[in-house]
Amino acid sequence: MILEHVLLSVSPEQVTPYLLAFERAKPIILAQPGCCSCRLLPQVEVPGAFLLLVEWERKEQHTEGFRRREAYREWSRLLHPFYAKVPSVSYFEITK
Repeated sequence: MILEHVLLSVSPEQVTPYLLAFERAKPIILAQPGCCSCRLLPQVEVPGAFLLLVEWERKEQHTEGFRRREAYREWSRLLHPFYAKVPSVSYFEITK
């Protein structure tokens, strides 16, 4: 199992529209093969800063699957205009 860790930055005045857009986008990623969960966590100290956590069965299901599908273009259309800078993406192995 892989945990995708994404640091996001949205201008504080755009937080409410961003959260509404995220609610529309979340079902898109959850419907992807290998996606097990998706959570968006606001940073307490910094308005507009978020941590996106997505669990995948395998990293390739995100990098070679979702990112190459039409669904990713819709996800991007809904969310990417809000980002103040390019998000930082990292992957972590979930061990039990």
